[in-house]
Amino acid sequence: MRLAFPLGLAGCVVILAAAQANDPLAQRSKGRPDAPVTVYEMADFQCPACRLFAVTVLPTLEREYVETGKVRWVSINLPLTSIHPNAMAAAEVAMCASRQGRFWPVHDALYQRQDDWAKLAQPRATLIALAQRAGTDKAKLVACLNEGGARQEVELDAQRAARSGAHATPSFYIEGYLLEGAPYTPDPMRRVLDSVYTARTASRHNPK
Repeated sequence: MRLAFPLGLAGCVVILAAAQANDPLAQRSKGRPDAPVTVYEMADFQCPACRLFAVTVLPTLEREYVETGKVRWVSINLPLTSIHPNAMAAAEVAMCASRQGRFWPVHDALYQRQDDWAKLAQPRATLIALAQRAGTDKAKLVACLNEGGARQEVELDAQRAARSGAHATPSFYIEGYLLEGAPYTPDPMRRVLDSVYTARTASRHNPK
């Protein structure tokens, strides 16, 4: 089912929620693995709408839903390289940071400092410096980037995104629902999460 936020920002596009063995998404997830609701956020680090959501809306949702055990939040890469030429490089840095257990600090730094790197012709050094300030080991980060595995992971995300049928970043896959666009405030997402949480917990308590 596809939904759209009525007050959403026009987006920038996106992936699915594929179940994967051994939880390779753990390092880019927040919340209890067994939370009743899982949200897959499909985003592009260079997307202005994604930045606005990450900086102004996500912290509230994290406090109200993730930290209370209601929601598991998972980050999925969809760099829109045709309009955001530095998005792939940023995603690679984030994925390499995840191997050091620093995905979320780097995620936050990339969005908070988006203006510092988004328009650079050669963003790598600036992105590495941001990641280093967010707590990564520079030598390990550079080795990871040079090895190329992180890029393959990002490309795999993007391929799944293309098959998912979504059309904008950020988009959110929530227990069978695909929501496109970013709300300006937490309220539209609150309504969706409350509804899905109620339905999921009711089905657990009243199995057919």
